[in-house]
Amino acid sequence: MKKIILHIAAFSFIASASYAQSTVKKAAPKAATVPTTTLDRSIRPKAGPAPEIKLGKTEQFTLANGLKVFVVENHKLPTLDISIQFDTKPALEGKAAGLSQITGELMTSGTKTKSKDELSSAIDNIGAEVNASTSGISAGSLKKHQTALLEILSDILINADFKQDEFEKAKKQLLAGLESSKNEPDAMLNNVTSVINFGKNHPYGEVVTDKTVANIELAACTNYFQTYVRPNVAYMAIVGDVTLAEIKPLIEKYFNGWQRAEVPVANYPTPTEPENNRVVFAAREGAVQSVFNVTYPIDIKPGTEDVIKLNVTNTILGGGSQGRLFLNLREKHGWTYGSYSSVDVDDIYGNFKGYAKCRNVVTDSSITELLAEMRKLNSELVPNEDLQNIINNMSGAFALGLENPGRIAQFAINIDRYKMPKDYYNNYLKNLAAVTPQDVKAMAEKYINPDNANIIVVGSKEEVAPKLKAFASNGTIDYVDNYGNAVENTTIVAAPAGVTAESVYNKHISLIGGEKVIATIKDVKTVFEAEMQGMVLNFSKFSKAGKLKSTVSVPKMGMTFQKSVINGTTGYSEAQGQKKEMTAEEIAEKKEELDPQAEIHQAAIGNTRTLKGQDGNMYVIEVKDAKGETSKEFYDIATGFKVKEVKTQDTPQGPMSIVVEYGDYKEVPGKKGYKVAYTVKYQAGPQAFDMKLTTIEINKGISDEEFK
Repeated sequence: MKKIILHIAAFSFIASASYAQSTVKKAAPKAATVPTTTLDRSIRPKAGPAPEIKLGKTEQFTLANGLKVFVVENHKLPTLDISIQFDTKPALEGKAAGLSQITGELMTSGTKTKSKDELSSAIDNIGAEVNASTSGISAGSLKKHQTALLEILSDILINADFKQDEFEKAKKQLLAGLESSKNEPDAMLNNVTSVINFGKNHPYGEVVTDKTVANIELAACTNYFQTYVRPNVAYMAIVGDVTLAEIKPLIEKYFNGWQRAEVPVANYPTPTEPENNRVVFAAREGAVQSVFNVTYPIDIKPGTEDVIKLNVTNTILGGGSQGRLFLNLREKHGWTYGSYSSVDVDDIYGNFKGYAKCRNVVTDSSITELLAEMRKLNSELVPNEDLQNIINNMSGAFALGLENPGRIAQFAINIDRYKMPKDYYNNYLKNLAAVTPQDVKAMAEKYINPDNANIIVVGSKEEVAPKLKAFASNGTIDYVDNYGNAVENTTIVAAPAGVTAESVYNKHISLIGGEKVIATIKDVKTVFEAEMQGMVLNFSKFSKAGKLKSTVSVPKMGMTFQKSVINGTTGYSEAQGQKKEMTAEEIAEKKEELDPQAEIHQAAIGNTRTLKGQDGNMYVIEVKDAKGETSKEFYDIATGFKVKEVKTQDTPQGPMSIVVEYGDYKEVPGKKGYKVAYTVKYQAGPQAFDMKLTTIEINKGISDEEFK
């Protein structure tokens, strides 16, 4: 089945802040003026006083049902943007995690007055865009369509009507997304970080899985919507070419019918901040890079006294390409494309993260340097010049953001929602300019904790994990799966006496038919079906001695994404209409795919196998090909079948691990005794395919016309 890796792999290739700059025009010099002082350009000019901020006017009113409306006029363009945010603290989703996500998808799936197609048509007819979730809904259109836009939004919120067929589609889409993210390193890291920082009995620690999605029912989605999507917990922001006088009657007309209701507020446990350093490791098969967080929960609420000073501190540490982490790990050492830190300010509970993605060999060194930069902020005052540069950049970014009237509306909502001081944003630049090196050190001592952190790493267990024990205060590593569940640390141990790579491989060969049966195979046609982003894909392959054709297509649309053909010593590949002749070396690399009897010709192909040992319930074999490149095969000890292959492939974006899992071995119709895997799970970076064998034909006499 190594041939499948090579075939599918062909298809697999299918933030620093911006700073405002000002231009100063030089006045024409006066002819008689003689300078009385010399300008010393080595001395930085002193910063002037922080400018006063005059925020755009926000007008507001509240409907009888409790909906709070904020209006900001902006007559530069004849457009209108509307957003509605919901301030809720819902009950935990528990065994039905993913409930709110599916509910959000259903919000635009049709109403009591319009089917999904009719609703989509109404939105398209006014050139609008509507995005909805259970945390908010947003839309925009030209001003002349404001009445139609308000009517559509009110229809969605008041007359939502969830249907079983749309529910099943939303569920299927969520499952497809989960399948793609199962072996994606950043997705794994985010899952584990959420669970470790907050715990599974906290909303920020709930992780959506296949099992939790299976537990979600349509009635629960309807109940969630009716419980939490209510006007009395909603904030509406209207920004654009409108006035309060003209928009208020329309809001009242379309949203007064939205009924208020008592919205329950859940109580969540307080996350436990770590008392010392803990190392948590999630293994990722075939990983050539590690991704890690140094992280922990922190109690920091919006609008509180520490927020501005802490944001300055974080920006110095890792807020962008001028942050110390970036300058150290990337610019100085070249270990990563980027390393950053973030502070999540949250009304429930926030968190700190120091992040990097790096090569396996420098993972421990990268963690060491990240922790060192955290300690440096705790122990040393930031040079005033460095601090002023950061403050100036943050001031410029804030001022630039004020050009967006939507930001002004959000400020007004934040002040009301989080009970912030009324003059918080008016005084923002003044308070930002007042931050001192002593303030930064105080914030670091309070919130930047290099000795009380969860050090969470996703990567190669063999290459990376053993080096991480030194970072754990207790000298041990906690192993978890990609959802943060504790798992046993299984290590490769010696196989029982008498077990060899040859005996393991030969058992698999005997199970799939044996040498005599395989030797009779002259040609093979296979078609695997998979789904990606709602499209059904066919991965088809024709092979006979010395000849090969493979395609990736969308049969219902008559489209072929990728095609490769080898006819003896010549061949070509084709993608997106571009045809490229294969080199002799490229054809030679496909030697295994060109042989229908490859399983019994391994020595001639150039593959050698070495038994690495036993990992849990699997034997692990290292395969070295004719070029000296290695991959791993995993054989189920109980059944004897090969169940997984892992290899690394070079891509224009760098090395990428490819994992292929095999299951459901069954006899091929018409070929007595010969078995193949009817299900194949393929993962290459962020791309994942859950493939099912729909067609297999053996010795049907494939015409040479197929290979032209």
